[in-house]
Amino acid sequence: MTTFTLGRALTTTTTVGVLLLAATACSDDSPEQAPATTGTATSSSAPASTPASASPSGSDRSTEMDIRVTIDGQEVEATLNGSPAARDLASLLPLTLDLEDFHGTERIADPPRKLTTDNAPEPQAPKTGDLTYYAPWGNLAIFYKDGPAASSDLLVLGHIDADTDQLSGADRITIEVAS
Repeated sequence: MTTFTLGRALTTTTTVGVLLLAATACSDDSPEQAPATTGTATSSSAPASTPASASPSGSDRSTEMDIRVTIDGQEVEATLNGSPAARDLASLLPLTLDLEDFHGTERIADPPRKLTTDNAPEPQAPKTGDLTYYAPWGNLAIFYKDGPAASSDLLVLGHIDADTDQLSGADRITIEVAS
């Protein structure tokens, strides 16, 4: 009977400890925690492009970066936002990708590797022309119709200034750093 009581006590103690740890992790969203978590995680996934992501305020997200986008040989204006995922994409440029249709709403392609999702901005519903990253599949998407509701899995990286017809029929895209 001592073994059963001791086993039950250890199980109860372990369960309470795990619940306490989970509750603490979920409830502590103070800014003091963000730099340590962001610095550790982003340094392993995209070391060359993430030093500015250590800012707990996220103020660097408003810094847009002009990029040169060519869709099927025609140049269009485009920008990337200042999010860590967008900066990670910029570190891969230049990129030329073949696009395919997805759900009659977007054109998708796979970058050479997954992008960082650390310190992601608040989710927002994609709009026509938005360049996005779908984290679970690791693909880029260009919306030629407004997308569904906001999702934390879909990160808006920037915007391409092209008309709906050009975006919907796009077969190939080249993304480069603007000179």
